[in-house]
Amino acid sequence: MEDEKIVELFYARSEQAITELSEKYGTLCRKIAGNILGNSRDAEECVNDAYLGAWKAIPPENPKPLSVYLFKIVRNLSVARYHANTAKKRNSFYDVALEELEGCISSPVTVEEEISARELSRLLNLFLEREGRENRIMFVRRYWYSDSVLEIAGRFGISENNASVRLSRIRNRLRKFLQKEGYII
Repeated sequence: MEDEKIVELFYARSEQAITELSEKYGTLCRKIAGNILGNSRDAEECVNDAYLGAWKAIPPENPKPLSVYLFKIVRNLSVARYHANTAKKRNSFYDVALEELEGCISSPVTVEEEISARELSRLLNLFLEREGRENRIMFVRRYWYSDSVLEIAGRFGISENNASVRLSRIRNRLRKFLQKEGYII
């Protein structure tokens, strides 16, 4: 079913909207949540909470595209659950992805002091626009969707080592770009 029709179901307050949303995007939502949480039960809960969040927000929201809107809800809920689950312990999979970016982007407190979150977002978008299509996809798959390096390698038909090296080079270029733009690392 087309996204517009699903949104119409939300506006009509038809429970079929959730069924259609789950049918169309459920697998990807569970993958995003699972990548972040590493626990299928928590991932499923976050996905269900995301459906509820969409139910409560649409209407008045009219998300375009619906997929990005839903994935953002899933990701935000999963990250919040991740932080709640690991407040006193370390979950290596997601922490590794975050640590890879640590050398490029400072902590949220420093970011707020040095540059607004909106400006950082603008700079990241500008940087990614200058990268090739494959590098953009690699970066987003790793640092937004939390795909493993092995999954990224499989997606691009390259070795895991090659994917790791390419991600490292992208992060280095990002670090240099941000420094050139006046962002203090």
